Amino acid sequence: MTALHTDKKIEEEDEEKPRRILLCLGDKCDDAAKLLAKNGYKVYVAQTPAQANERLRDGKTELLMFSPDFAPEMGGAAVIQQKANAMYSSERRRLFLISLEDEGTTMNAHDAFVRNLNLIVNKSDLDQLPLILNRALGDYNNLYNYYNRAAELAPI
Repeated sequence: MTALHTDKKIEEEDEEKPRRILLCLGDKCDDAAKLLAKNGYKVYVAQTPAQANERLRDGKTELLMFSPDFAPEMGGAAVIQQKANAMYSSERRRLFLISLEDEGTTMNAHDAFVRNLNLIVNKSDLDQLPLILNRALGDYNNLYNYYNRAAELAPI
């Protein structure tokens, strides 16, 4: 019976669950949602900072992509950034924060670090988003490999 239980556990680990991404975007929301869903992501869309906060509260969101034009009348991008800045390090480490921008340089690690982000993507590179995310998440998971193993956490 132990052998059967072990085999079942291995099978469950082999099945990759789709990554969950919350989109808090303005004009590029539909494009990004379609592209990510087509590439195997489970996509959630928030229209307001309150909806985003509710989705984050459940603790199942692994990636959050926001843009400066998200709910500007409610201070959307600032609210998202403030929420991320206020998280405990253990919570923040489990949320991959992406900013989709007009002016930013895609994969600029220094700018991302200074702004407490994990990744910056320029809107002109949106069609390459799945490749960019795969690379950035691979790097991120390599960085936290030993931490995740010690804490018995799955990589993002």
